Amino acid sequence: MNAFGLIQIGIILLCTTTTSCPQCNHLPLQRRKVVKNSLQLLDKMGEKFPRQCLREKMSFRFPNQVLKPRHKETVKVAIEEIFQHIFYIFSKNLTLAAWDETALGQFQNGLYQQIEQLEVCVIKKQTWYFWSKEANSLKLKKYFKEIDCFLKDKQYSLCSWEISRAEMRRCLQLVDKVIRKL
Repeated sequence: MNAFGLIQIGIILLCTTTTSCPQCNHLPLQRRKVVKNSLQLLDKMGEKFPRQCLREKMSFRFPNQVLKPRHKETVKVAIEEIFQHIFYIFSKNLTLAAWDETALGQFQNGLYQQIEQLEVCVIKKQTWYFWSKEANSLKLKKYFKEIDCFLKDKQYSLCSWEISRAEMRRCLQLVDKVIRKL
């Protein structure tokens, strides 16, 4: 085989496989630990759901289909995007949340580190799932935009943050279920 043929094969392999590095090989286990730790930190951040907030309960619809695609890479991209959105939500105006700042900081740091690891390990240029990723991305953006608008409409009140924290807990539990299947 000539050098040009080898280069073409190399480019194809590079574009169709995930990055091969030690931290990427253990990524599902790491993600499970991060999700479990994040769930514990969400619980530790605040008390039980306040009774006065029960009247304001909001029902958000998580787009479950984004975590049920045919290709594992699409799921990994969706999980990365979910972590990014959660990080963004919890980087907002938290003054009225009255949460444990240490637990909140650990929660944010854990998400940020996981996002960075996923960005290294997930190749986003695979054309076989590009369309699916874009459709899923729009569904996720709509879901998290709804939560963001809810917080803004309620002026980042204590109850709006508690409702959002409960929703993020539910979201992370769904991610945990999917990670167990990967």
